[in-house]
Amino acid sequence: MSDETENQLRASLKAIPSLAAHTGPVERLGGLTNLVFRVGDACVRLPGAGTEEYINRAHEAVAARAAAEAGVSPEVIHADPQTGVMATRFVEGAATMTPEGFRNDIGAVRRAGEAFRQLHTSGAKFPFTFELFAMIDEYLGILSTKDVVLPDGYHDVVREAEAVRAALAKNPAQLVACHCDPLCENFLDTGHRIFIVDWEYSGMNDPMWDLGDLSVEGEFDAAQDQALLEAYFSGRPVATDQARMIIYKAMCDLLWTLWGLIQLANGNPAEDFRAYADGRFARCRKLMASDEFADSLKTLQTA
Repeated sequence: MSDETENQLRASLKAIPSLAAHTGPVERLGGLTNLVFRVGDACVRLPGAGTEEYINRAHEAVAARAAAEAGVSPEVIHADPQTGVMATRFVEGAATMTPEGFRNDIGAVRRAGEAFRQLHTSGAKFPFTFELFAMIDEYLGILSTKDVVLPDGYHDVVREAEAVRAALAKNPAQLVACHCDPLCENFLDTGHRIFIVDWEYSGMNDPMWDLGDLSVEGEFDAAQDQALLEAYFSGRPVATDQARMIIYKAMCDLLWTLWGLIQLANGNPAEDFRAYADGRFARCRKLMASDEFADSLKTLQTA
């Protein structure tokens, strides 16, 4: 950890009453856009540069506390909506999940499905409504002010996705509290239960978004998708639910392509975000061209 980063952390700790006197060691944890540390029995998050353009920290704090009350996320110790600094209780003995971790343990896939069900049925109310096409427009607006080139054909695919918008509107889902950004690394598995962390993009949403997005992030195969769905529904899903999950697998890539380009424009060094964005867009186009996607869209259109 650089001296600058440690100084930033130490200065931030002074504003957290339970951690202000901490003088012991700190451990840098993961994070694509933010700086995350273990400090004693707490996990402290400092916001990444430029995140104020697209993240409402007041909404995040409300969602994180509601998710903790729902029993699917660690206790919130401190959340400052002005600075974006947040501290939560560190989960001892939990493994941070990865695609490999999910691939090697089908039980973890099922625990993720159970955690989603617990969140989605908790009755929690998040202040933000996650609207896919509105967010695409918002991110495109941000990128219009930056020197970044969209993948070739991006606007064409957005136009193709109008059929998705119409099919989803024809079969609207009941909106529930959703995580909306289920990276594998946002799942902490104790072997008995899963905690979900990082509520920056959370909002009221179609619950199948969470399942479809996790499937993409975890690179799930058909057996993992089935295990996730069956754990979530305590049995086989109805055809329209499974269709919405598949459609959202493509739509999350369409959206997060733009997120990656914003990271690129902001000079985020955590990853090669040009390759990230281009890869996600290519995967979106491949799925949208598949029979599976066409069949899922038809299921919604004819339901």
